[in-house]
Amino acid sequence: MSEKIQVKDNKEKKRFELEREGKTSFVDYILTNQGTIYLTHTEVPKELEGQGIASDLLSGVFQVVSERELSVVPICPFVKSWLSRNPDWKRLLHENHRF
Repeated sequence: MSEKIQVKDNKEKKRFELEREGKTSFVDYILTNQGTIYLTHTEVPKELEGQGIASDLLSGVFQVVSERELSVVPICPFVKSWLSRNPDWKRLLHENHRF
């Protein structure tokens, strides 16, 4: 696996964040008491789009999720698309949401 991407878990805003060029990209989430995390929305500032930042962000998010032994429910279409291109991370999908 590549080097670890440093994402910040902003628990107050319920999102993972990645800072680049003074701007914040993020993935919103809902965390349940049962150890499931719903990834609901991914956003990258318009001026940073097309640079692979969302992919870096999700790599970092999935590293954190793996370390915390959470199962993932991908709601965000970008997360689903990213998982199709990074099938090794599909092992973290909640059993009812595997594809």
